Amino acid sequence: MSLTETDSLVAHSFGLQIDGIFVGYLMSVSNFQTEQDTIENPQNSENGQPTTAILPGTRKTGSVEIVRGMRPDRTFNEWINDSTAGRMGSARKNATIIIMDHERNPIRRYNLRRAWCSKISPSNLTAGEASVLTETYTIVFEEMVIE
Repeated sequence: MSLTETDSLVAHSFGLQIDGIFVGYLMSVSNFQTEQDTIENPQNSENGQPTTAILPGTRKTGSVEIVRGMRPDRTFNEWINDSTAGRMGSARKNATIIIMDHERNPIRRYNLRRAWCSKISPSNLTAGEASVLTETYTIVFEEMVIE
């Protein structure tokens, strides 16, 4: 059974698609941001009083930080390698962060247009450590569309 209108999503089931190909579930999504400039437009009201309207300005690019468990994934690795090598013709792809309900039905999609990886940070490697190896990626994008 899917969510009812009074249910909220929980923060444990989300994944990533690149150009429509699901590349896996993520461990963490953070610092997700995009913004738009605002323009103040001072004017007079009908009764002659000064007022200020706020108008939308230039939309800015955005970024998001994702963490995944380290694993072999040819599609994802090619995308990262294209980004870091500066092959922007093939590196700029449409990526989607998908938020799912308890039954893994997609509920919200953050479609990131012309996205590419600008930073990679593997987790620390420690001899004798019994933990999952992860990689943290900063993904930049030119536009975000929410579905």
